[in-house]
Amino acid sequence: MKKELKDTIIVELGEKLKEFPHFYLVDLTGLDAAKTSELRGKCFKNEIKLLMVKNTLLHKAFEASEIDFTPLYDCLKGNTAIMFAQTANVPAKLLKEYKKEGIPALKGAYAEESFFVGADKLEELVAIKSKNELIAEVVALLQSPIKNVVSGLNAGGKVHGLLDAIAERNK
Repeated sequence: MKKELKDTIIVELGEKLKEFPHFYLVDLTGLDAAKTSELRGKCFKNEIKLLMVKNTLLHKAFEASEIDFTPLYDCLKGNTAIMFAQTANVPAKLLKEYKKEGIPALKGAYAEESFFVGADKLEELVAIKSKNELIAEVVALLQSPIKNVVSGLNAGGKVHGLLDAIAERNK
């Protein structure tokens, strides 16, 4: 491969590292063409960008980045594919579907500004909540007291009965 092409690839990888806040390094060794095509289709549906990369070029892109990716350097052995995503747990959920087969295998990940090295970290990555999931939980927590007050008012129809019920509960 010519040096100009390598430099272009390194720059493009650097741009992807800036564009996507989360990425996973996976080993696709053992996937045949049909299964690879199926995986690419699932990645596309889940808005994950899947790229096969040369370890040395990715290593150079890591070095050129503003973020220190040294914890992931040991993952750059063998075949490496990188899964870029906007939501931290989406690639983990996809990889969990394949966990029985063991392919693709998680090598490492950078999600929510943290490093996860090793296939054993998959469950932790699946458990990470997305921004929308966290917002939904906060809204549900905020709505709960309001719903209690409204249902109390609807049930008794009298503020006095509601206040008595609250006083009884606090005893």
